[in-house]
Amino acid sequence: MEVFSGNQYTGLSSAVGFTAVLTAQSPSAATLQDYLRLMRLDRPVGTLLLLWPTLAALVMAAEGIPPLYLIVIFTVGTFTMRSAGCVINDYADRKVDGAVKRTKDRPLVTGAINERQALSLFVGLVAGSGFLILFLNTTTQLLAVAGLGLAVIYPFMKRHTHLPQVVLGAAFSWGILMAWSAQGLGVPREAGLLFIGSLFWIVAYDTEYAMVDRDDDLIIGIKSTAILFGDLDRFMICLLQSLALGTWFLLGVSLDYRNAFFIGLIVATGLFAYQQHLIRDRRRAGCFAAFKNNIWVGFALLTSTLIEVAAR
Repeated sequence: MEVFSGNQYTGLSSAVGFTAVLTAQSPSAATLQDYLRLMRLDRPVGTLLLLWPTLAALVMAAEGIPPLYLIVIFTVGTFTMRSAGCVINDYADRKVDGAVKRTKDRPLVTGAINERQALSLFVGLVAGSGFLILFLNTTTQLLAVAGLGLAVIYPFMKRHTHLPQVVLGAAFSWGILMAWSAQGLGVPREAGLLFIGSLFWIVAYDTEYAMVDRDDDLIIGIKSTAILFGDLDRFMICLLQSLALGTWFLLGVSLDYRNAFFIGLIVATGLFAYQQHLIRDRRRAGCFAAFKNNIWVGFALLTSTLIEVAAR
């Protein structure tokens, strides 16, 4: 879920300003730090996982460096929509997060932020993102609305299906489609290939993430691919990562890339192998480290794309 506009610093300061207003009016005396934690701005891993492939999509679509205003729009949009997604996720999970070791100290669980404040923040972030998409064409605006829908329903899918990671994968990959559309190119085959590859990749790394909480989730009734895959979790992650690499290889061929992009895929392959090592005994720390390692997969994808287009 990713896109929307304006000046990056203006957008981020608006979000911070909004939280400051809430803090001043808060009956529970929530602090700015509480709001930053709720939006995960103190932990940028998820935002970077969202940002790198989105920027790579912009570069691919532009066949070079995209217009500055689009870089700003998509970067700020990544921060605002990722933050909004985290807020609505914590709101949906507010009654079960206390039973999970990793999430028991979240602001909505401890009472540092109340439900009304969280929903107000969510509305403010969505409104800010809505302002950003005014600078994009109509097709991209419609895609953005659909992406928002995915982001909103994702937290609630954990109660109804063992495949919430698929919904998250679609939501996190949505900005890829918008990156092509925003440049007047519609949604070509290449956008679809990057989207599908990203979907496979996200389901893989969010399964690693879900493995951290699997024991707690089984007790409280939360569903995930980590629970669905069971003892086949490592094999399924490997399969999903292989499908991602294969799809991205087809993307590179379709874009007539030569060297750098495929070297980036080799780097990603090495990172995936390292992640398999980290999750070999399914310990919480190793699974979480494997999840965070995916930042470098996204960075390799973006960097290799930049080098590829620069060499043309």
